[in-house]
Formats: sequence, C-alpha cells, structure tokens
Amino acid sequence: MSLGQQLAPHLPFLRRYGRALTGSQTHGDKYVRATLEAIVAAPDQFPRDVEPRLGLYRMFQGIWNSANFDETGYEPIGDTGAGQEAVAQARLSRITPLSRQALLLTAMEGFTPEDAAYLIEVDTDEVETLVAEALREIEHQTRARVLIIEDEPIIAMDIETIVRDLGHDVTGVAVTRDEAVALAMEDRPGLVLADIQLADDSSGIDAVKDILAEFAVPVIFITAFPERLLTGERPEPTFLITKPFQRSTVKAAISQALFFDQNTLPGAA
Repeated sequence: MSLGQQLAPHLPFLRRYGRALTGSQTHGDKYVRATLEAIVAAPDQFPRDVEPRLGLYRMFQGIWNSANFDETGYEPIGDTGAGQEAVAQARLSRITPLSRQALLLTAMEGFTPEDAAYLIEVDTDEVETLVAEALREIEHQTRARVLIIEDEPIIAMDIETIVRDLGHDVTGVAVTRDEAVALAMEDRPGLVLADIQLADDSSGIDAVKDILAEFAVPVIFITAFPERLLTGERPEPTFLITKPFQRSTVKAAISQALFFDQNTLPGAA
C-alpha cells in the first residue's frame, strides 16, 4: 500500500484538527495542504518509525511550528487579508500554543499523552501540565448562552449537563429544523451545538444555515461521520464533534469555538 493510501483515511480528521487549532476553515485547510505538499516534495522526511496517522500529524505540527510570528501577531500560511482576517490572525497570536494543542490532540483527536508528547515535542509529564493549563483557561472563559439542536433525548440531556457544568446557560433544546430556528430567533444564543440528522428527517445543517442567515454565531456540529462533512466539495463546518463523544471532547470544542468568537480585539468589528 502506498503512503498516500495509508494517509487518506486520516486526512478528514487532520482537517478537523487544523480548523479547531486555527478557528478557520480556510487557514486550517491551508496548513493541511502545506503538510501534504511537504510530504510529496520530500517523502523520505516522513516518519517511518511510527504509525501513518501519528507521522501525518507530526508533519503537520512541523508546518505549524514553522509559521512566522512578528510583533503584530500571527501570520498564517498563504495570502493575508484585511478586516476579519486580520482579527483572526491577531487572535491566533494570543493562543497559548502548546496548552491548546495538547488539549485538542488528547481530547478531540484521541491521542494518548505519550503520542501527544511526541507530536508537540515535550515530555509526557508535561502534556498533563499543559492540558491542565488549557482547562484553567477554559474555566476563566466568558459565559455563553447555548442552543442545542439534538433529537435524541438522552444525548441532548448529556450535552445540556456538560454545557451547564462548564458554566454556560442553555437557551433551549430543539429536535427539528423549524424548532431550532424558532428558538434561535426567540432567544439569540452565543453558541450552537447541532446534530446533523433531526427528528422529522430535517437537517441540522439546514437549521444552522437558516440561523446564520439572521445573525452570526459560532457553531459546533455533532456527527457520527465527520469525514462526510470534510470532503472539500462544499462549505464545511469549522468545529466538529464525533459521536460517540467524550465529555473532554465537548469541552475542548466549546472552548475553541468561544475563544475565537469572544476574544474580540479593541477596534475589531
């Protein structure tokens, strides 16, 4: 089996990680593309002493760490823009890089502390310290009002409990597209957690599109098949949680989504 065939199944999940790390579909995908270009240009540099997924993420981390910083903030790969692009870049410069990476790699991507240590090039014991540091940052985060779109009662209750335990408020739980839009219009949320398939065979994606047509709000999609939403063939979500999920995964995703939404910079629109 060729290296490309070995890496293909892992690409959707690397794209998820890149987007969660940067808070941007565009920027996250640029890092993934740069990673693949580096592998094609120098296949002998790909780590062969570890499993392909671990090697792929290690190559990505190398690209991420080689990004340029200057006194004005973070400069992502590729062309830079103005307005919201500039705000996003400045926000990225304020991340505690290793703590956020350690949390996302372990909680969202499911790597062991040992694997995460290999990826970010620290001792295994330090990974636990970095994760604890990231969780402390989350605890100091501004409270948000959260709309949950989920048609499975037990899952909805579980998500609601996690959200409330994090210190956030729940504006409502919707089980259909129409109900979700109505709740959002009645009590505007600061974050939306949305399942894909809803009770009346309507789509959580369509519900989110309707809501975003009225006002901007960060969204986290919940699905058992994240690779189906990360095909590169349509507008895709920035934040994804895979079912079945762990509490720590939901916590990490909410943290990242709110980080990029709520750390508004002075003078930013």
